[in-house]
Order: sequence, then structure tokens, then C-alpha cells
Amino acid sequence: MTSITPLQAVQHIRRMRGGAQSHLMRASDGSYYIVKFQNNPQHLRVLANEYLATRIGLFLGLTMPQVGVIEVSDWLIANTPELRIETAGMAIPCRSGLQLASQYVADPEQEWVFDYLPESMFQKVVNAEEFCRCLVFDKWTGNADGRQAVFSRPSRYVGYKAHFVDQGYCFNAGNWDFPDLALHGVFYRNYVYQHVTGWHSFEPALSRAEQMEYGDLWRCASQMPKDWYQGDRNALSRLIDTLYKRRSSIRELITKFRESTRNPFPNWTEVPGISAPAASPPERAERRA
Repeated sequence: MTSITPLQAVQHIRRMRGGAQSHLMRASDGSYYIVKFQNNPQHLRVLANEYLATRIGLFLGLTMPQVGVIEVSDWLIANTPELRIETAGMAIPCRSGLQLASQYVADPEQEWVFDYLPESMFQKVVNAEEFCRCLVFDKWTGNADGRQAVFSRPSRYVGYKAHFVDQGYCFNAGNWDFPDLALHGVFYRNYVYQHVTGWHSFEPALSRAEQMEYGDLWRCASQMPKDWYQGDRNALSRLIDTLYKRRSSIRELITKFRESTRNPFPNWTEVPGISAPAASPPERAERRA
């Protein structure tokens, strides 16, 4: 894979909530990023997952933050007491070197970001229909966590925008397999799926996923530091191969959720069997990395 010139971390802002114990940092380009470290408590591979899965999500047209590589120096860690990982009752320094940078979804000085939005406010989310499109992504990538989202609002604007964040548990976290339980990768409340009336509600993400080429998947993985997957090229190849084959199973996986006891799509009106089936996968192109 080709190399990339990483960003440089220049300032620590604050610790973020969540199991990965990420940190908000300012980078050399002047922007702010959520940084996940290689020695996070979840798994080293969550950095690879966040990078690869987010780039797939962006390919599908979903509102996800841009991801990249950021270098955090020994000096910055030594001189920033907050840059610590807490585990087993101990606080150890965050690892220096190449870490995962996920661009912060808003300008911290001019916009508000909310982890939670009550159902009564959901009508003010300008991209609410993306929740069902994101389901395509989560089922395809085997997200073993609940769907995480945050909502941004400029200080003088009455609407909110949903951003789909935290893809670390795609591919079942560090396991790189796909248990495919019906309630994996779904948002915790049904009201976000009220727009679903049939398969057309998942477009254009569904068609883009089913038609994504093998080379496109490898391009999503390009420039990812090999340390994030322990240099195991064969494991990465198997993951890409599996993702390519799983495109034809996306509708089946969504159907399992639809038929679950949670009844997530009460407004589904499409008559079974009238929608076009998933396209047959084309012959796999020669791998390009």
C-alpha cells in the first residue's frame, strides 16, 4: 500500500467519552480530530476498522467524518498528563506514533454537538432519512455495536444534522468475523426508521453497496498503516474478500431485522417480491492495493 504523509498532533483539547478512550486534539492543519490510540482498551484493530469502514460509508454517501492518520509525538505525550489510557486500575501513557484521526464533526468554537436528541426533536434533523441508509452499511460491515450517531447544530441554526460515528466494532471489533445477529448495528430507538416504506427507502446506499467493485474496497483500505492490523496482509485480504461476497446478502440481513420482534418498520407498505433483487456480483477484478 502506498504511504501517506500523516497529520501532526499539536495540542490536546480534552478526553472523550467511550470505551476506546479517545481524545480530541488539534492537528497541524488547524482542524480538530478525535484520536484513537493503538493501545486503546478495545483492540488495536479498531483503528483499522474505523479507517476502512468509514471510507466505505463515505463511498455509500453517508454523513461520516473524514478519517486519516495522525502522528502523536513522544514529546506531546510526555508533556500532556491527560494523554493516558486507564485500564485495570492503572493509567498508562497513550502510545506515540501513527494513530487514527477522525475529523471532529463541527467547529468547537461555533457549533454545538449533542450525543442525544429526544424523539420530539427528531423532526428537526435535516438528514433523518440517512438512518435507514446507514442500516445498509451496518449490516454489510457486521457492526457488532449499536449504531452510534451525534447531532450538530450551528449556534444560530434551528436544525440538526446527524453524523454517523464510531465504526470501531464493524467486522466484530478485533475478531474480523460476522456473527450477524438481527439487532446488531441498529439504532436503539425505532423512530429513526419511521421513513422506511420499502426497499427504495434504503437508496442510493443499497445499490451503491451491491455494485461496489472489488478494487473500490481495496482503495478504501489504501494508505492504512500496517501496524493497525499487525502487518497481517492475509487477514486483511480475507476481510476484503468476505466484504465483497457479502454484498449479495445485505437485503437478507435487513430482512432479518425487519422480521425481528422489534418490528422496526411498521410503515413498510411495499408488496413482497415486487422489488428488483440484488444484482449478481460481477466477476472479481484483479486486486489493486
